[in-house]
Amino acid sequence: MPKSLPYHDFLMARLKSPSYAAVYLETHFELDEGEEPDEALLRLALSDVAEALGQPKMTPEQYEVHLKKLDELLSQQGSDAIYNLGTWLNALGLKLTVAVCTDTEDNTANTETRSHLTV
Repeated sequence: MPKSLPYHDFLMARLKSPSYAAVYLETHFELDEGEEPDEALLRLALSDVAEALGQPKMTPEQYEVHLKKLDELLSQQGSDAIYNLGTWLNALGLKLTVAVCTDTEDNTANTETRSHLTV
């Protein structure tokens, strides 16, 4: 009888694709209105992507330093956190795109403005 792959091994195999890794992270970043991000879940997702994409590109020492930067990055807020996340992801071969929603003057509709963060 064939055995199934353990979930972690399956996930790591899928996350080796940068496009899959990007979609995987996007699902963790998208929040419903009023929803607060779960820091532990976000850290796990980013760590999984770092493991899949970073370990083949980095020495074990560089990989450990990269993970330590993640802890510092998740404690930041505002534009510094966004910039540093972009830099952190860039080291893994990913590019961060930020969408900013702005309210119209009469608050009847939201428009989305896409901006690319180049790091």
